[in-house]
Amino acid sequence: MDDLRVNSQLVIPSAELQWRFSKASGPGGQNVNKTNSRVELIFDLNATSALGPFRKKRLLNQLQHRLVAGCVRVVAAEERSQYQNRQLALSRLAYFLRMGLEAVPKTRKPTKPSQAAKKRRLQAKKLRGKLKRTRQSKPSLDA
Repeated sequence: MDDLRVNSQLVIPSAELQWRFSKASGPGGQNVNKTNSRVELIFDLNATSALGPFRKKRLLNQLQHRLVAGCVRVVAAEERSQYQNRQLALSRLAYFLRMGLEAVPKTRKPTKPSQAAKKRRLQAKKLRGKLKRTRQSKPSLDA
């Protein structure tokens, strides 16, 4: 199997990926009972040499809900063939690693409008109200 290319800077050697195969459940007829098409891909984050300490720490933090004993586990059993499930598992693992390595967006700092902005807003409201009042046609009592 080839190495897993996560992005342009990161490639996971195939030797660091563990594969497990089993019989899949669901549709597929007799094929399900005969072939080990379900694929489980395991990548040990703690033991990898492909990641530096900063990337390791970030992935361990970002993917903590997916980790089991420091390992990322991806399961694919949708397709009938083991090869297709292997490709699916590889692409999912690459996706998870890419998402885990992305920088966390900065939190928005709430701001308040300036005094001048408040004044301009109130001035515009007064002008609008004045314009609407002039449009109202009130019948005069003289006529």
